[in-house]
Amino acid sequence: MQRRTFVQLAAGACAPAAFSPLNAAPARRPNIVLIYTDDVGWGDLGCYGARRLKTPHLDALAARGVRFTDAHAPAATCTPSRYGLLTGQYPWRKEGTNVLPGNAALIIDTRQTTLPSMLKRAGYATGCVGKWHLGLGTGDVDWNGEIKPGPLELGFDYCFLIPATGDRVPCVYVENHRVVGLDPKDPIRVSYGKPIGNEPTGRDNPELLKLKHSHGHDNTIVNGIGRIGFMTGGKSARWKDEDMGDVITRQAQAFIEKNAARPFFLYFSTHDIHVPRVPHPRFLGGSQCGVRCDVMQQAD
Repeated sequence: MQRRTFVQLAAGACAPAAFSPLNAAPARRPNIVLIYTDDVGWGDLGCYGARRLKTPHLDALAARGVRFTDAHAPAATCTPSRYGLLTGQYPWRKEGTNVLPGNAALIIDTRQTTLPSMLKRAGYATGCVGKWHLGLGTGDVDWNGEIKPGPLELGFDYCFLIPATGDRVPCVYVENHRVVGLDPKDPIRVSYGKPIGNEPTGRDNPELLKLKHSHGHDNTIVNGIGRIGFMTGGKSARWKDEDMGDVITRQAQAFIEKNAARPFFLYFSTHDIHVPRVPHPRFLGGSQCGVRCDVMQQAD
């Protein structure tokens, strides 16, 4: 499945809303596809003036939809910006909305009104695919059992998650309340304090790294990359960074296709541009302006 297919689906799903006159009553409730990205600047998209970096698919969405020229984020980092987006509340009004470790508890109160819960009450199917980074469970998560509360308790009907970030453990996907592809004979353990298990770390085994680690990214090595935090177990469930973009795009496409007959809201949070920035081989070197440009074009 190519990103082009997803963009065509997203554009087609949202087109009726984009082309309806402002004073006309819509024939149906518009579908909503919210693509949320990390580390993308104003000048990174062709529709905002980028010339060397090519983003034709995102440019097409902008041309057929709404292009913001005066928009503001509640924060410049992962967790607080997402908290503000989904709750409508300034993150500094709640303690603990700083950038979370990968084993943090859910920081949104399940009794709180959220964007997905409002849309669900309005009759929308609601889906969350991609980077989450708002915590899961009630603390000290058991990654080998049911993982909740999480997105499903906040108004989403379906979720397929990168639990925190690609540079943090655990390096596994979570679908609804369970880790995807987990072998129960190889349980996952996670620590953000002392090392656990005997897996090599970037700090002690730099010869095993395929990426030179940056500050703090020198704990457990997964897929040749040093991570923030320590983990052991769950080998059958661990992601391959090069495939992450394709994996989450397939899940987003499946959600759109499954809910094509009803209004839906898809919160699609990509990870391509966030570190560690490991493009799929078909994008590596394609931009001719470095790895960051490669992953930006991969996101497109």
